Amino acid sequence: MNRVLVTGGAGFIGSTTVDHLLARGYQVRVMDSLQERVHPRGWPAYLPKEVERLQGDVRNRADWERALDGVEGVFHLAAYQDYMPDFSTFIHVNAVSTALLYEIIVDRKLPVQKVVLASSQAVYGEGKYRCARDGVVYPSSRPAEQLARAEWEVRCPTCQGPLAHLPITEDQVNPHTAYGISKYTLELLAFNLGRKYGIPAVCMRYSIVQGPRNSFFNAYSGICRIFTLRLLHDQPPVCYEDGLSLRDYVYVGDVARANVLVMEDSRADFRAFNVGGQCATSVREYARIAARACGKDIEPELSGEYRFGDTRHTVSSWEALGSLGWRPEVPLPQIVAEYAAWVRAQPDMGDFYARSAAQMRAAQVLRQAGP
Repeated sequence: MNRVLVTGGAGFIGSTTVDHLLARGYQVRVMDSLQERVHPRGWPAYLPKEVERLQGDVRNRADWERALDGVEGVFHLAAYQDYMPDFSTFIHVNAVSTALLYEIIVDRKLPVQKVVLASSQAVYGEGKYRCARDGVVYPSSRPAEQLARAEWEVRCPTCQGPLAHLPITEDQVNPHTAYGISKYTLELLAFNLGRKYGIPAVCMRYSIVQGPRNSFFNAYSGICRIFTLRLLHDQPPVCYEDGLSLRDYVYVGDVARANVLVMEDSRADFRAFNVGGQCATSVREYARIAARACGKDIEPELSGEYRFGDTRHTVSSWEALGSLGWRPEVPLPQIVAEYAAWVRAQPDMGDFYARSAAQMRAAQVLRQAGP
């Protein structure tokens, strides 16, 4: 395999994967829609000149046909992510595009040997917990009424008792958001169509990916973007709920290494892998790490708000991918420091938090808990 396609290749995961592919001698073609909210200035300067570039939409058959011409491997990393209730867009961009990819490969008898796809930790929903009475459980999303009372912890679905969170393994999925459902649908399409037509697929369930090139123009860029921008404008990071939710964060370079590894290793074929970080970190602790990275002595703010649909504790185990020789190498303080340095070097370091927060409040995604 020599020539590969990377969809979403102008994005921070896609472009970092491109860098690793070029370093290993691949010829790389990129297709990206250059969505304005992510790439308001068009093709980013960090994309290497030797990369072939196509502006196209993964929902469009003609764009796929141009992009797939002559390639032997595909990294389908283009995705739609947001907190807004754009339910049909999640399905069209993430799932329908995958069906279209396989439809074209099969219809045109293309010589694609393998497909690596961007899935998400979101396929697990609230994740995996242990109840002292009922053992391991996979709870549904927390009810709106519970969140409105500022009762944050997940309860046992059987006895309503307290739960202890467990590292999430790949064996059970339970998506409860349109985004998570779209990603699991993507997996079902890739594995079942891939097996039927002899096209190996690997689905990568990314934890929260962080690092340079993570656009700070769109609301979904996440905690690193929001906290860093506020701190660099001398404003406190805003923690939702009580700031004690646990997450794992993984460096974009580690993710890119994982993407290339599974493309090259046949042991990964027709499997889904968690691509997780080194350890669980609370939102409050993340805020303090970000403050140190930005050189600010600013404590986080607890706003009393919560994002409707958020999970409480979501921490993935990366042991399955570790069996192929991968591990997360970059610790969170270094990840945040690199991102802060990258943001400082950008020409337009606006504070986008207030605008995106107002949009989420208007859509009732961001809500205020009771006293």
